[in-house]
Amino acid sequence: MAKAPRPGTVKTRLHPLLGPQRCAKLQAELIRHTMAVTTAHTPSAYLAYAPNDGKDAISTAVPAGVRLLRQCGEDLGQRLAAAVTDAFTDGAGPLLVIGTDAPTLTADHLSAAFTALEHHDVTLGPALDGGYYLIGLRAPHTSLFALAPDVWSTDRVLAATRALADGEGLSTGMLRPLRDLDTPEDAAALLTDPALPTPIAALLQPKEKP
Repeated sequence: MAKAPRPGTVKTRLHPLLGPQRCAKLQAELIRHTMAVTTAHTPSAYLAYAPNDGKDAISTAVPAGVRLLRQCGEDLGQRLAAAVTDAFTDGAGPLLVIGTDAPTLTADHLSAAFTALEHHDVTLGPALDGGYYLIGLRAPHTSLFALAPDVWSTDRVLAATRALADGEGLSTGMLRPLRDLDTPEDAAALLTDPALPTPIAALLQPKEKP
């Protein structure tokens, strides 16, 4: 799940630190990193993009063989449900749904998620901000995305998703938490993490003052 790397529309909370142009470059690099990890360690990969006219802008960061899906829906929950439905209809499964905001994501996280799905219906990778960087599904349990619109992008996403899974009698496995990259505080913390990829670290340096 990714937004096209257009200046002024992505990583807006990092604008004070990096500016719109560098935030767009950062978004493109985050997509490349996530897709590189994914395509190297899964049999097939999809990228669900937004906005509707963002296909050309995002395709430059996507390796050959990745199927592009247009995100459909009014809110993030509806877009996630539509993308999951499309992937399972195409024959995918078990499926890992991943954002592009976790720059320290590695193949080990994907392996752990697939292993967890051997024993659980759902697996979640908690983000330190209260959301999740990954959700794994053995079947298209799209009801897990039916959160209220005011819950998305808050620190209640993970807890609300687990509550939905519990309510449906779905077993849930948990992965190690990771830090999302959304704010200048996240950038500062990630720059001290040796797992941060060098190309992303280079883009996180504060913009030069005129």
